[in-house]
This record gives sequence, structure tokens and C-alpha cells, in this order.
Amino acid sequence: MRTAGIALAFALLANATANVMIRWGMKGQDLSLAEPVQLARGILFNGRVLTGIVLFALNVLAYAFALSRIRLSVAYPVMTSLGLVIVMLLSYLLMGERITPLQLVGTAMILGGVLLVASQMG
Repeated sequence: MRTAGIALAFALLANATANVMIRWGMKGQDLSLAEPVQLARGILFNGRVLTGIVLFALNVLAYAFALSRIRLSVAYPVMTSLGLVIVMLLSYLLMGERITPLQLVGTAMILGGVLLVASQMG
């Protein structure tokens, strides 16, 4: 169970960081679906976006391993809920996105729920 927990933690961090990297890489891009070649270039030659794509791939590998040993009804809530918290914090720290008081209250509630669900891992 210990290695599965480590794999789940890695998958969680990789997934959350991938989302932030892609958003960070795309922030300020003036791309249009009407210009598909420019769109592809803007995505495929963007280091932050490529980093996000690699992290997503690593996330899938680690998460698949974790799911081979942890119940989905436990792993998925932990993955998605804590991912939300990590994305919110990284978005604030790296891109200066605003966090509202309501988001903070919701985050505290989410963390309480994660603690309850994660207590069922063992």
C-alpha cells in the first residue's frame, strides 16, 4: 500500500502541475481555431505546454499503478480534490491569480472531506 500511496501522490502532483504549466504556457497567447497551423505551433513549440503534456503522461502511468492497489472510490476523490487545492495555490503563486474568501472556505471543506476519504485507504 505504501508504494501505491506514493504513486498516487506523484500522480496528483504531476496532474495538478501539468494543468498549471499548460495554462501558464497558454496565458497571453493570441491563438485562433481559424488558423490551425498557428494554433498547433503555439501549442507544440511552447516549452511550458510541452512540460505539461509530459507531466500528464507521467500522471497516467503513476495513477494506473496506484489504481491497481487502491480502490477507485478512495483514489479518485483524493486525486481530484487535492488537485483542485494544488492548482489553486500554484495558480496564485506562479500566475498571480486571485483567490477569493469563498474559495478559501470551499477549500477548507474539501480538505476536511479528503481527510475523511483518505482515512479509508488503509
